[in-house]
Parts: sequence; C-alpha cells; structure tokens
Amino acid sequence: MSKLKRNIRKTRYILYRETLINPTEMFWSFLGSFVGIGSIAFIQSLYLDDTSNLFLIGSFGASSVLIYGAIHSPLAQPRNLIFGHVVSAIIGVAVYKLFPSTLWIAAPLAVSLSIVIMQITKSLHPPGGATALIAVIGSEKIKALGFLYVLSPILTGTLLLFLVALLFNNLTKNRRYPTKK
Repeated sequence: MSKLKRNIRKTRYILYRETLINPTEMFWSFLGSFVGIGSIAFIQSLYLDDTSNLFLIGSFGASSVLIYGAIHSPLAQPRNLIFGHVVSAIIGVAVYKLFPSTLWIAAPLAVSLSIVIMQITKSLHPPGGATALIAVIGSEKIKALGFLYVLSPILTGTLLLFLVALLFNNLTKNRRYPTKK
C-alpha cells in the first residue's frame, strides 16, 4: 500500500511539474518562434505577394512548437528536424508524381511512408508527416515545384528555423539546444 501511495505522489509531482509555467521559458519560446517563423515570412514577402503561400508552410509551425517550446524532446533535435522534413518532402513529392489524381491513395501513402522512412533513418519528426502531406495536397504552386519543394521551402526553411533555434535556445544558461545524449 505504501508503494502505491508513493507511486501516486510521484505521478502527481511529475504531472504537476510538467504543467508549471515558467515565464522565462515562455519568453524564450515566444521570441525564438517569432523570429524563426518571422524570418521565413519576411523572406517570402521579399519574393512573393501575401497571397502566395509558398515558403511558409504549416509544418514549420508544428516544428516551432518542438524546437522552441520542447527543446529537450528527442523529436526536436537537429537530426530529426532537418532529416525528418527532408525525407518526408522527398516521399511526398514522389508519391504525388506517382498518383497525381488519386488523392485517396496519395495522401495516406505519403504520410505513412514518411513515418516509416523517418523511423528507419532515426529522424522521426512529427511535422514531417505534414510536410509529406503538403506535397500532395498543397497549392498548385507547391505541386509545380516538384522535387524543388525539397530544397525550397523545406530545406531552406528548416535550416533557418534550426539556426534561429541554435541562437535563441542557447542565449541563457538554462536552455541548451541541441541536447546532449
């Protein structure tokens, strides 16, 4: 019975500790994600009008949650961030080229294959699934890029997010990114 009570206390502590709000951490998460996403949006604004959403894709928002808000997560580490997006983009474009008019096959196949390939390459990054899906369901401009989608917006955007994460996640002594194993 005492072991059960001890386990309940530990569980409560862990759950409570995970939900504590640290204003300093929140500030750096906000600032890093603001500058990371803002940099991509700024570069996009130099080349495209506001309605041409080509460089700023949804999966970058999800990556920002990990690399600025959950920096110690294995899923947020550079290998996972960069390779997860790149392999998923390659899979997404390849699947779209194979099944350009069969969405009910292309969409799930792109996501599912990207998950398996990320697992095989030890680069699992959940936003990578969205990156693969965007290659299949994205705008006509995204689809027209073909494999250039892998280089830009994916690789360039991911590298920019990574560089900002390196800068902002290492400005204080309490935050270290990437984490060491």
